[in-house]
Amino acid sequence: MTFFYRLALFGLLPLFMLIIGVNIGVQFSENFLYGTESLEAQYGTGAVMTNPKEEVDISLLWEVWHLLLKRYINPEQLRVTPMIYGAVTGLVNAVGDPHTAFMTPKQNKEFRDSLQGDLQGIGAELTIKDGRIVVVAPLKGSPAEQAGLRAGDIIIAVDDKSIEGFPLFDVVHQIRGKKGTIVKLGIIREINASTYTIAITRGDIKVPSIEYEIKETDAGSIGYLAIHQFGDDTIIDITRTLKSAKEKNIDGLILDVRFNGGGYLDGAVSLASLFLKKGKVVSVQGRGNAMTDHYVSGRPLLPDMPLVVLINQATASAAEIIAGALRDHERATIIGMQSFGKGTVQEVIDMSGGGGLRVTVAHWLTPSGRNLGQEGVTPDIEVEFTQEDIDVDRDPQLEKALEWFTTVSH
Repeated sequence: MTFFYRLALFGLLPLFMLIIGVNIGVQFSENFLYGTESLEAQYGTGAVMTNPKEEVDISLLWEVWHLLLKRYINPEQLRVTPMIYGAVTGLVNAVGDPHTAFMTPKQNKEFRDSLQGDLQGIGAELTIKDGRIVVVAPLKGSPAEQAGLRAGDIIIAVDDKSIEGFPLFDVVHQIRGKKGTIVKLGIIREINASTYTIAITRGDIKVPSIEYEIKETDAGSIGYLAIHQFGDDTIIDITRTLKSAKEKNIDGLILDVRFNGGGYLDGAVSLASLFLKKGKVVSVQGRGNAMTDHYVSGRPLLPDMPLVVLINQATASAAEIIAGALRDHERATIIGMQSFGKGTVQEVIDMSGGGGLRVTVAHWLTPSGRNLGQEGVTPDIEVEFTQEDIDVDRDPQLEKALEWFTTVSH
């Protein structure tokens, strides 16, 4: 996935999706100035480090360092700390993994702060894809949505300045800002290849974790549960909602994880456990093919209720884990479009001096062994959802889900 992380683009930094582990594991992706191919083309493949204890000759680094100190025309501009951070950033970027990155102390602090409290900004989910910054989705009710930003828009400029080749962190810093201020985004809309400029007034970002309603159909009362993110209290809210739905004797349930960028891994496991009696939910494949399996926990709440899961191109990470598990266990019918395909796990490690390192440590596999990063989740019933549908306030994917219940009930 290139990936992807939930980006509220607020006053500090994005709301990232967490995975609970030994340290804080984070779903995160970032674009770097060089990809793997261009690195190899520029520097060659070089020697491969097979022994982690192997001594490395870093004399070239010191040679350049001393030459700068000795020969650079403006020695007063040579600041040690930024130079060190630049060297470390280059070292990490040269790995060629867009999900592995170094954070300066300021970035690391902003990242930690971003995991708490209300947010301010434009409210959007972004990703790096094919070297471009793409809008996965504006958050519901956000300033970005109200200003007309759409899923699939490619951001090419911020406040009339090109962002081509910029790391995602830098773009975030340009877009973020205080409530009430305006940011202009230059975008390309792929549906017609047109270029637009959208002015967005930053504001408070409050994303409801879930939304629930009952839809009356020919097949009976169908519960519709939209899950927008997996946060601290999401599973508690979902469990409470589904218990109430069960008491009201609904005849089926639609689980909508479209535009859901993911969240806590244990939240995904807990949610799948509400519908599965037994079995594996996801496997985490680490270095050297080390495998950790996560199984359902506790007693399921709705193990037999007819179930549909709605997914689309913006369904990612933990949301894909749920869709993949329910599909592999043949517990739900998946309707919509191919999911995003976020299949790697990042761990965030605090470094000396206050910096941080995000490093890819594992891949996610569905119960049947499919790599989510390579394949994503393929729907059982593919249904497109176009801009024309949005313009006329129509949801063909939801319509197909409700139709499915009518079909299976006869």
